[in-house]
Amino acid sequence: MELAGPLQLGELAAAFAALPVFPLFDAAYFIVSVLYLKICFAGAVEMSRKSPFASWLCAMLHCFGSYILADLLLGESPIAYFSNNSSVILATAVWYLIFFCPMNLFYKCVSFLPMKLIFVAMKEVVRVRKIAAGVHHAHHRYHHGWFIMMATGWVKGSGVALMSNFEQLLRGVWKPETNEILHMSFPTKASLYGTVLFTLQQTHWLPVSEANLIFFFTMFMIVCKVFMTATHSHASPFAPVESFICPVFFGSVSSGHTSHHHDQHGASHEVSHPPPPPAKSKEELNEGTRKRKAKKAE
Repeated sequence: MELAGPLQLGELAAAFAALPVFPLFDAAYFIVSVLYLKICFAGAVEMSRKSPFASWLCAMLHCFGSYILADLLLGESPIAYFSNNSSVILATAVWYLIFFCPMNLFYKCVSFLPMKLIFVAMKEVVRVRKIAAGVHHAHHRYHHGWFIMMATGWVKGSGVALMSNFEQLLRGVWKPETNEILHMSFPTKASLYGTVLFTLQQTHWLPVSEANLIFFFTMFMIVCKVFMTATHSHASPFAPVESFICPVFFGSVSSGHTSHHHDQHGASHEVSHPPPPPAKSKEELNEGTRKRKAKKAE
């Protein structure tokens, strides 16, 4: 009786890990990705009318950007995944319905909050599977390449965000200050932490089965993302831990250093440029004026 709970949980995790993601979960992943493209980027609708091909390329990057980056890291063809005709046709159908459905009916249905929360939860299922698959694929190619496993799993989980600057170029926008590595969003950070866990599990340093890790990490991602989407929150669940750990290991930003740096530049600026001569007094100006008038009279 004591083993019944763990055995049932293990069976549930194994069944969950074996659950196929195509086509339902992949469709949800594509829907949320293209929704993000339409909602969060100004001019996306106008671009779809003026240049449908550019809009389609941006949508494909949002749907398959993680596969492109992972293939580049592993020295494979970056367009290899596009040989999967079923996935490309499904993503294209989602893009067309969201942007060109009559009376915007499909967009209104999938952006309705209860429906959107379901799709967000399904998308996280695909994200965690992609992280696990990326680590497993890299481990197969490089058995002792821990950092290669982490890099591959990370881009598999958040490749779309990491390719955001390239995707901006397709839309005619260039904002280097929005670099995802400089300002990581919650999915990017979670993918990074998740790929570390899957790498430790793949190299047998974490005594957890892959199925259990997929199940528990997926539940964590679903709870966080659904809550953040429902409350329209951008606060990262990792923020309290990071605010405690980061100053200890990496230090904090010192305002004094910046001001001191500024003072040094200011001092050097003052030394290199001598102060201007003192201004003439009012009496001296009046005296000079009288002299000029006297000369003109003469």
